[in-house]
Amino acid sequence: DRRRGYKSAMKHHGLTDRVRLVPGGLTEDHGAAAARTLLAEAARPTAVLAFNDHCAIGVLDTFLRARIPVPDEISVVGFDDSHLARLAHVQLTTVGQEARQLARRAVSRAVARLEGEAADDEREVVVTPHLVIRSTTRAPCRS
Repeated sequence: DRRRGYKSAMKHHGLTDRVRLVPGGLTEDHGAAAARTLLAEAARPTAVLAFNDHCAIGVLDTFLRARIPVPDEISVVGFDDSHLARLAHVQLTTVGQEARQLARRAVSRAVARLEGEAADDEREVVVTPHLVIRSTTRAPCRS
């Protein structure tokens, strides 16, 4: 879903030719590996959207060690708005989810099923995420 949303947003903004997917994963190590892949390429992106905040922390760490200024040269965005994203020395821009609302809906549906009650007519509920802007992003420099 996240990959599809990324591609759709890039297309919507006329940036289809700039779509770049790098294998990653859930952890800091996965983010670091993806960042090393990006740093090895001649043309670097202006921004990286990581699978989650942990992966983004690995990206940030690798860029820091390579002396790549974030966000001056490359912006970094995570996903989840975890406690890591909010740390004063990280201040990661991230996509926040309404975790309490998601958990409340999930538990409510599970309890209803256990009690034999009819589930809501809605098979899929979309809880709109929101962008939490912090210090790891800025507009790209125009060259």
